[in-house]
Amino acid sequence: MRVFSEGCGELFTNPDPDAAREHFKKKKRSLEDKRMDIGEAIDRFVHDNDYIAIGGFGGVRIPTAALHEIVRKKKKKLGLSGHTATHDFQILAAGECFDRCDIAYIIGLEARGISANARKYVESGKVKTVEWTNAGLAWRYKAAMLGVPFLIGRQSLGADSLKWSASKVIECPYTQKKYATFPALYPDIAIIHVNEADKYGNATFRGVSISDEDLARAAKHVIITCERLVDTEVFRNDPHLTMIPYFCVDAVCEVPFGSYPGNMPFEYFSDEFHIKEWLTAEKDPAEFKKFIEKNIFSCRNFNEYLEKNGGLEKCQMLRRKEFMLDE
Repeated sequence: MRVFSEGCGELFTNPDPDAAREHFKKKKRSLEDKRMDIGEAIDRFVHDNDYIAIGGFGGVRIPTAALHEIVRKKKKKLGLSGHTATHDFQILAAGECFDRCDIAYIIGLEARGISANARKYVESGKVKTVEWTNAGLAWRYKAAMLGVPFLIGRQSLGADSLKWSASKVIECPYTQKKYATFPALYPDIAIIHVNEADKYGNATFRGVSISDEDLARAAKHVIITCERLVDTEVFRNDPHLTMIPYFCVDAVCEVPFGSYPGNMPFEYFSDEFHIKEWLTAEKDPAEFKKFIEKNIFSCRNFNEYLEKNGGLEKCQMLRRKEFMLDE
């Protein structure tokens, strides 16, 4: 196959589907109770040097509780998929948990502004970066889900960012036209927050899905955090609700308000005041150190973090706001 050009970026993961199958064929398919505390899940499935991917979209449906636990346990030298990453990226940058990143959308918190600390960390030279697009990373998850080493597409062709990726521009054997390649991405661990799950790992969520269904099937291990546990009969009675099936999942952690301060569709609105507190504190390194100590390191668990930022009263207010009950 003719290769016209290729990016200079490093490929952080192995795109070979046969190598991935060596792991997947050993994964249990039996119905087992996978409920555990979020701390136990992070201890068991997230290790230094692992490559991780985070579910959700921007500040929507992110697994904040799990990310706090990764920072609190001082996990280091992780690889990270920076796919639609906003507050999730900001949290992991605060703990300097990763040293390499496939970047698509990072550092910015959309209309809220730029994370000064995340930008400083990426520009420090401590992090290797390779550029993609959000679509490019989504194609990489899909290639892994399909069990092929790469997919092709026309996005990025003609863009200068292509040369900073690990993509190749190849000749189509059928049309002789040029296409960019997007190599399969098999994360060691994916963490996805959902509305509901059962004890086996069957999971469903509402709102935009982005690439989470592909991601769950591409990752070697999957941690599901959920707003609530439900009986398995919920999924058996309505099988179409199963967006992530149990056989993809390794751990199920019930963490109510586990996406706070992000938005959880049909559950609660984002806490814009607290997100602004993060962005403001980051402008002064000394103040930010105190902020992180208060909100992560001094908290025994995520509930303590919620209590420090308004507790149940704040959470109920955000729930009313999501459903516009105070209008």
